[in-house]
Amino acid sequence: MPYIAIKAFPKDEETKRRTIEKINQVFLESWGCPQEAVTISFEEIQPQDWDEKVRNSEILPQMDKMMILDGKKTC
Repeated sequence: MPYIAIKAFPKDEETKRRTIEKINQVFLESWGCPQEAVTISFEEIQPQDWDEKVRNSEILPQMDKMMILDGKKTC
């Protein structure tokens, strides 16, 4: 706890590393959990595959769980 799964368009390795480290720090500081409890995955999704692989199959069926949707806060 927690497990953070990130799906995004491809980025260079340095950008991914910096982003993952920032997310990691937020959970360490805000959640108060030890480093050993944090798991983060990153999956690159090609732009042309986004709707099929992510939006339609994962986002839309889980609308009630979206905290930010299309850039807008829902919480």
